[in-house]
Parts: sequence; C-alpha cells; structure tokens
Amino acid sequence: MKTIHRSVCSLLVAALWTITFSATAQENVTYFLHTIEKGQSLYSISSMYDVSQADIVKLNPGSDEKIYIGRTLRIPRNPAIETQESFHTIAKGETLYGLTVKYGVSAKLICDANPGLSAENFRIGEVIRIPVTPAEEKTEQPVTTPVVQTLVESRCREMHKVKRKETVFSISREYGISEAELIAANPELNGKEKIKKGSFLCIPHPNQQTQQLLSPSDQPTNAELFGENVKAWQRISVVRAAVILPFLDGSKGETSRIVEYYEGFLMAMDSLKHKGVSVDLYTYNSGPETSSLNNILNKEEMKRMDVIFGPMYPQHIKPLADFAEQHNIRLVIPFTSKDNTVYQNPWVYQINTPQSYLYSEVYDHFTRQFPNANVIFVEATTDTEEKKEFIKGLKEELGNRSIHFTSVPEDADSEQMEKALKSERENVFVPTSGSNATLIKILPQLVLLTRNHPDTPTRLFGYPEWQTYTKDHLEAFFELDTYFYSSFYTNNLLPAAIDFARDYRRWFGKVMEERYPKYGMLGYDTGFFFLNGLRQYGSEFEERMQEMNLTSIQTGFKFERVTNFGGFINKKVFFVHFTPNYELLKLDFD
Repeated sequence: MKTIHRSVCSLLVAALWTITFSATAQENVTYFLHTIEKGQSLYSISSMYDVSQADIVKLNPGSDEKIYIGRTLRIPRNPAIETQESFHTIAKGETLYGLTVKYGVSAKLICDANPGLSAENFRIGEVIRIPVTPAEEKTEQPVTTPVVQTLVESRCREMHKVKRKETVFSISREYGISEAELIAANPELNGKEKIKKGSFLCIPHPNQQTQQLLSPSDQPTNAELFGENVKAWQRISVVRAAVILPFLDGSKGETSRIVEYYEGFLMAMDSLKHKGVSVDLYTYNSGPETSSLNNILNKEEMKRMDVIFGPMYPQHIKPLADFAEQHNIRLVIPFTSKDNTVYQNPWVYQINTPQSYLYSEVYDHFTRQFPNANVIFVEATTDTEEKKEFIKGLKEELGNRSIHFTSVPEDADSEQMEKALKSERENVFVPTSGSNATLIKILPQLVLLTRNHPDTPTRLFGYPEWQTYTKDHLEAFFELDTYFYSSFYTNNLLPAAIDFARDYRRWFGKVMEERYPKYGMLGYDTGFFFLNGLRQYGSEFEERMQEMNLTSIQTGFKFERVTNFGGFINKKVFFVHFTPNYELLKLDFD
C-alpha cells in the first residue's frame, strides 16, 4: 500500500508540473486560436480581433487564398489592446469558474464582456473576451470606512458594490473565492447574514491554498455562474428612439431616399400607435458627411435612448457606435454593409448583410434547392467584376458538395448550349454578370433552348438587381423558371404592398422611387421590427426577437451575433421564384 501511495503521489506531482508548464506556455504564446465559422472571411476575422489580415496570413500561410469552415487559425495578439482586454480560446475541461481564477476577473465582468456567451455555448474552441478589471473598480473606496479600505487596498483586485439580495455565498462564488477569503478581506461581514445594499466589499486575489481546497464538487458550475449573472428583466413602457440622418436640401439622389426612409419610419410609428405602442421619437439632422456628431451626442436625452437608427455616412458610424456601447443603447445601421464596427460592438445591428455572410447563406440555400443539378455558368464578357467573388465561391461550394458544373460563353450557339445540358438533371444557368445588358444578350438564346427541349428541366438563377429589370423581362423570367436571391423583396401585387403604396401616396402626396430596396418600405420594416420588439420584450429583446411573428413588407430579418462579444448581422435571404405557371413565389429559408 505504501508503494502504491508513493506512486500515486509521484504521478500527481508530475501531472501538476505538466499542467503548470502547459498553462505557463499557453500564457506566453503570442497568438490564440480561432475556428472558422460559416460566412467568415479573412476581413471579418481580422476585424473581430483588431489585427491586420497580413499578420494573420504570416501565422497561417495560404489563408489569403482560401479558408475553410472548421479550420483553426492562429490569431496574433495585438499589444495595443491587451492593456484593456485579451482574447481567450476555451480549451477542453475549462469552466467559467476556472477562468475567473486564472485571470483574476469576476464572472460578472466576463459575462458583461461577452453577451453572446451562455452555459449552453461555453464550449471548446469558442473565443471570448477577457476584460482587464477597470482601475476605478480597484480603487473605489467606501466613503464610510476609509481606514479599513486603506489597510486592505493592496489585497483587493477590485471593489464590489453589493446589490439587492446578494449574500456572502453568492458573491464569493461570482469571483471564484471562498467565503472565508471574502470575510477575511472584509471583517465586518463576520457573523452577518445580510449585507447592506450599496456597500462596497474588497474582492481579494484568490490564493493557491483556496484553489487547492476547492475540489471539483465544490466549484460553481457554468449554469450556476451564468444564472447568477442574468440581468433582471426590465419592461419598456415607452420606447425612446432617436433617428440620426442627413436631412439635406435636394430632391434627387440619396438625399431624397433618406427622406423616404424617414417617411416610412413615421408610418411604422403610426401603425404601432394603433397597436398601443408608445414611442418618444427624437429626430436629428446629422448634416453632411464632413460634419461632427458631437453636438447631437452631447445632448442629455441621448444617453437615455433605448435604440438609435442611423447614420447614413460611414464616417459617422464609429463615433455613434462608441457612444451606443458606452451607454448600452442599441444602434440599428440600416444602410451600409461594409463597416466593421459590428464585429466588436455588441450593441450594433447591421441590417445590410456583409458580403461574405450573404454569399454563404445563398450558397447554402442554392445547394439545398438544387442538390442534384447540372449548373451551367454563362460567362459574360462585360460587367463581371462585381460578381467575381460570388461566382468563385459558388464554384467552390459546388465542388465541395460534388454538384456538377460547367461553363459556356454568353455568345454560345445553340449547339454549344445543347451540349452543356444533361437531360436527367435540373439544368441551372447562372450568368457571371448581373447587368441588364447581359440579360438582354442571353435571354433569347435560353428561351429558344427551353422551347427546343421541353422535356429537359431548365432554370435560370440570378441576382437582387434583377428586381429592377423584372418589368422588361417578365415573360422570359416565367418561361425560364427563374430564381434570384435577395435580402429584400416585395411583390407589388400583394395586398400588403398595395396598401402601403396607397397609404404612402396619401400621406406624402408622391410615390416611392423605383429603386431597390425601396427606402420607404425599409424605414417601415426596421422601425416596426425594433420598436414593436422592444415594447414587447423589453430588456430580453436580444434573447427573444426570433419569437416575433412578423411579416414585413420588404425586408427580411434573421439576426445572429457574429461573435460572443460582437453585434448582430442580418442573415435573412429569400429566393424569388417565377414559375412556368405564372406564379410569383418568395421562398423563405429557415
């Protein structure tokens, strides 16, 4: 028995040495690991962690040419931001409690820094943000006990302000320390069952003895720690909303479209008013793109907003997003898809889907809709640059799914077209340009081909801008069994669209511009979705917005967080289908 006991002790010592060595090695490396997810690109990943694409490529040769879902990338640490926060990749066996001990940060601060993190998705490979304890929390002193605070200040990693119903047990668990440690650092707690709300407690650094004493059975579980840090639900009786847009002189171009957006927004407010939803709306003119937003953001009422809609210009996004994050205000960006603020700011909602995420959704829907197709790319001679990335990615996805594809030139004769067909499969033609000029060239050939081969299933697949050309090619679209993808679409023959267009004319004495998306409908849809959702779900809007049974007029909504510490992007994509039976369908994918 003694021999066995010595062997066990030796193994434990060796294991502890190995763990210590591994932890030290992990802490000293200059990179962390990121597992690529659906829709992510090198640009989006670099934006998430505030590092350059070139630095990622240095650590991951070849990643500038191709990245794969599920592949692990080494992400270099950025010394410039490590003083405020660091990134940690969850490893096998790690827990939220273990991270509080390792980094000396409370579970609350980790939860606050990662609003997308939960007990359910706390898993291997997830990257989370580890905040550095704010200096003010470390040095803030209770006014009533200056002498005690001075004595224990050097042992306090931060100060905790007691909230209602908190106990010695709950606070010690939140910070990963024992009750005895908490009492030792705050002798006034000894023997007390209740702690006065609003008082400050010194949170000491956990010592090695405590870490050894806390056996796995005594450690708080992820579910317990996340449960303790769930914020109490708050109802929003009156939604406070701000619209910040450039209301400039002019009757054409983007200026008139912005006014149209705002007019649609006002119509949404009127609809909500009839549903009993109260909104306090503040409207501000951001001015031209060279102007500053400081005068607006310095207004006292801005700090109390529940949601802000805007801005228009990319130069205004960062100051507005920083303000929204500082004051915990949702920021809805209705227009641009090219800003990277959403990747690090948890309060940002980006309506216009970033290209890599949009394309990824389209590829997924395409392969589900045409799993056994023969895809024929019609190689256009002009206006192909805009669709170059889309076509490249679609070909890669088809190859990954073993879906056959080939190519023909846009001026191919009937014999070349016929050779590309496969009678036993769906034949899906995809032009490499979305321009109207390309459609004019290829549609007559494809219609003739379909008529000559009525028993061979033939389809045409294309792009959102085809909405603009529908009137010119409606007959051909129906005959060719045409599909196109889009994040926004409205059938002008449906009652909802007819009623909206009629009400818009009645309200404002004009018709909406014939450009897509129609900004009047965009303003209505975004205003209705967010204002109604906030009134309905209050502070739980983020967790419950998928429950909204909302049929929008034009814009689809399917928001997902891009990271545990980032904001939301809209991943909704429709397929619009013109059937040979002259039906016009909007295919909605979950």
